[in-house]
Amino acid sequence: MAVGQVAFPVMHRVAGIELGTACAGIKQTKRDDLLLVQMREGSTCAAVFTQNAFCAAPVVVAKEHLQQAPRWLLINSGNANAGTGKRGLDDALSTCADVAKLAGADARQILPFSTGVIGEPLAVDKIKAVLPKAFANLAEGHWEQAARAIMTTDTFPKGASCILEIDGEMITLTGISKGAGMIQPNMATMLSFIATDAKIERKLLQACLARAAELSFNRITVDGDTSTNDACVLMASGCSKVPELTEGSPAYQSFADAVLKICKQLSEAIVRDGEGATKLMRIVIDQALDDEEAVRVAKTIAHSPLVKTAFFASDPNWGRILAAVGRAGVDNMDLERVDIYLGDVCIVRGGSRAEDYTEAAGQRVMNEPEIAVTVTLGRGSASQEVLTCDFSYDYVRINAEYRT
Repeated sequence: MAVGQVAFPVMHRVAGIELGTACAGIKQTKRDDLLLVQMREGSTCAAVFTQNAFCAAPVVVAKEHLQQAPRWLLINSGNANAGTGKRGLDDALSTCADVAKLAGADARQILPFSTGVIGEPLAVDKIKAVLPKAFANLAEGHWEQAARAIMTTDTFPKGASCILEIDGEMITLTGISKGAGMIQPNMATMLSFIATDAKIERKLLQACLARAAELSFNRITVDGDTSTNDACVLMASGCSKVPELTEGSPAYQSFADAVLKICKQLSEAIVRDGEGATKLMRIVIDQALDDEEAVRVAKTIAHSPLVKTAFFASDPNWGRILAAVGRAGVDNMDLERVDIYLGDVCIVRGGSRAEDYTEAAGQRVMNEPEIAVTVTLGRGSASQEVLTCDFSYDYVRINAEYRT
């Protein structure tokens, strides 16, 4: 059961961005598993990709094609096309060529994306067979269908949308994500596709996305695994009446904040849908020397199987948190400056058990479905938050049975 399952929100249409889905039957035949996204001519596009050394064939191809003013995205679920060598690259290029033929375009204008089982050949013929249906299905309002088509072990579709007003005119931002397991972004660990009608040149759009991804998708973890396939794409159609956004302007800053807001909403939905998750934990590190140190300590806690299983059991075994902080690689840490809180309950003060802490107080917090863990290091002014979830019996079952 997902933690606080997120209802699919009202999704605003983005002028100049159309989405079409179809069922290719790659792994299942109960729902659509293919998504085609079409951008109007003149759109700009930015993306960030997984840093896994075994990046999938579609990642390799998408990185190359990103420099060619792309106008279409092709996404399939059910097969990752990863660990497939030269054949995988040929298959990814073949699907791009199929889209290009139908669109009357250059194959280099298509960015391919895949998610699913690693090591199996991509069902190219199945994809080719339903591409005409995906084209015929293109429409600006098909965001929920798109969110469902890219799901794998997700239990619900994930979306976020907002309208930004600038000087009386509107900029629309709408996005979808998928992800529930193999989540520990190293930009990025999931698939996410965000669209806007803003006018903005590609280099600035790329900088905007990189910042937003670092502060959102790179601040979540389910199991500490970075996938081979993951990517986040930000498309800008330029259809808004707001003048072109320029670096450093108040309008651009408002836009950048809105992109970050969308990314944070999507990334939190991924953690809430963590495979087998029953609790959402916000790990907050305060008074670190710098952001890097704060994130390192937070992720050490968030990745600890002992911490995560204690939260699943609602067991206030706070010594596991203390131990994780101690092994996070903080040089010359002054233990007497370290305080640790479970929610509003201080469990460690000055490096040892707080004198006023009681097991009953800790248990009260641990019984909640959403829990904050706050660690104050007393070393500086940096503060960072990482979202994670617990490890349950179902996490093991879902991943043990993933290919069956």
